[in-house]
Amino acid sequence: MPKLNASITNKRYGNAQTIDEVLEQLDEIIRASIAGSSRIGYFAALYRMVTAQVKIGIAEGQFDDGPRMERLDVRFANRYLQAYSDYCNGLPCSGWWRVAFEAAERSDAIVMQHLLVGMNAHINYDLGITAAQTCTAEPLERLHHDFNTINSILASLTNEVKRDIDTISPWIGWLDRLGGRTTDAIIRFSMDKARSYAWAFATELSHVEGEAQEELLRHKDLFITKLALEVLKPPGWLLRTVLWLIRLRESKDVASNIRLLNETKAAGAVKLVPPADGSLSI
Repeated sequence: MPKLNASITNKRYGNAQTIDEVLEQLDEIIRASIAGSSRIGYFAALYRMVTAQVKIGIAEGQFDDGPRMERLDVRFANRYLQAYSDYCNGLPCSGWWRVAFEAAERSDAIVMQHLLVGMNAHINYDLGITAAQTCTAEPLERLHHDFNTINSILASLTNEVKRDIDTISPWIGWLDRLGGRTTDAIIRFSMDKARSYAWAFATELSHVEGEAQEELLRHKDLFITKLALEVLKPPGWLLRTVLWLIRLRESKDVASNIRLLNETKAAGAVKLVPPADGSLSI
């Protein structure tokens, strides 16, 4: 389990009712990850940035149905927060999340892999289920436009994430210059592909029930867990060698890396009131 203090491991997450509460819980995870130098904080920082930007999008009227989008966003986030809480408290959690969290306790993956394995778990599986659950009283297709709007919001964050990764992993930055925005392409492809998969999954779920639905969930569980393992240990000696070389030059200061990922303009765009002890750092 991650190196966290007792106040974190004894607290339950995944019970947020609003986006502000989601942001508060993500901030606690980020602070705990910085304090314990836990790589779990990498994805938490990225997710915090995305959630903050969705909140801004709702406030600016970018979605057809703002209240519905907030319900979806909160339900979606609670699945990650609940998995994190279960893992930290020694309780069972989904296979793909366990793969992601256990990988965060090792030093054999680069930051980009930690971000991708978190995205795989959360978007490929959790988002599809959340979308289907959010539209039980209306046709799923009514959500499609807002679902696609999230892709536009994510695309707007790519450059900031890319700059952070290039700073943390200088040789990825070198590959960007050599190969033409390699990081940008990987991030955009991963997010777009995952979102498309999630929508297809939500559509499948909306057309089945009972045992057929349970079988579909089991199938997706196995597939996404397998995909998570492949992200962390990709096939082919060439790719593994490139990742090894990148890791040689990557910053080993986990706490500083998390701070950098958490200090982007988008992440700081939504400020929360600090706790009484002044410990909140955004």
